[in-house]
Amino acid sequence: MAGSGDSTRAIFFALGANFAIACAKGVAAYFTNSSAMIAETVHSLADCGNQLLLLLGMKQAKRPPSPDYPLGYGKEIYFWSFLVALMLFSVGGMFSLYEGIHKLSHPGKLANWPWAAGVLTFGIIAESVSMRACMQEVNKSRGDRSLWRWFRESRQAELVVIFGEDLAALLGLVFALVAVMLAVITGDPMWDALGSIMIGGLLIVVAVFVAVEVKALLIGQSVDWHTQQAIREYLESRPQIARVRSLITLQLGTEMMVSVHAEMRDTGTPREMIDGINEIETGMKERFPTVRWSFFEPEMEGTGGTDQDYAASAP
Repeated sequence: MAGSGDSTRAIFFALGANFAIACAKGVAAYFTNSSAMIAETVHSLADCGNQLLLLLGMKQAKRPPSPDYPLGYGKEIYFWSFLVALMLFSVGGMFSLYEGIHKLSHPGKLANWPWAAGVLTFGIIAESVSMRACMQEVNKSRGDRSLWRWFRESRQAELVVIFGEDLAALLGLVFALVAVMLAVITGDPMWDALGSIMIGGLLIVVAVFVAVEVKALLIGQSVDWHTQQAIREYLESRPQIARVRSLITLQLGTEMMVSVHAEMRDTGTPREMIDGINEIETGMKERFPTVRWSFFEPEMEGTGGTDQDYAASAP
């Protein structure tokens, strides 16, 4: 079973890389008057703000439960992650599109293009370091799943956002470098404008995919299928349980809630059955430390009832 990646480590790597790159890009944009460079500068500054929002969200999500929020604040990270996706769409993507379209209408000649090439090359190296750190945490989380499958199934919203940002940033830098070099080689500034438009389109596509995944968690998604199956196997292996009628899980940030409806074997007195249930819940929380809340509804074997199993089906 896959573990969990260290989202905080990935975020700090991305924050450091983006801040250094934003400073370098800003200097290069000033000397080159490059549309793609301006777009990339704004993109990196927006990414810095996004990573600070993710850190804030992770801190807020650790607040203890209260009477108004009895299941805690774990889902707050989903709100901030969704907000970051919207900012990536609007500040990053839409601004880059606007800048590119503006430059198509009012083309300007590139000046001091070696500045742009040098800074973009530095940016690609720095962003590659950040992407490598992110991928190390992603690989811890995804296990033997494909990258696409992990992206669709992951319940670590902040890691999904950082992965999307790093991927978009790295590809955007490559697009910008290619656009600048084509503009220099051909002498046609149109390539610079097209590079900005491509960067904007890339950011919008990534933002939409990230927003769709985070929206599912924000609404209330179950834990991932592998963990849910492992919980079911644990419950069915317990001698006190004859059959699991219903297993409902809910992902709450880094923690989860589990609700079990099970047929119990006759183990003697009601007191003994209660002790058996307590033993099951204690064992489940030891095996799955992220289970913060568990609710158990027992019934005696053979009493009937309707199955209401909302467990996720295998992908």
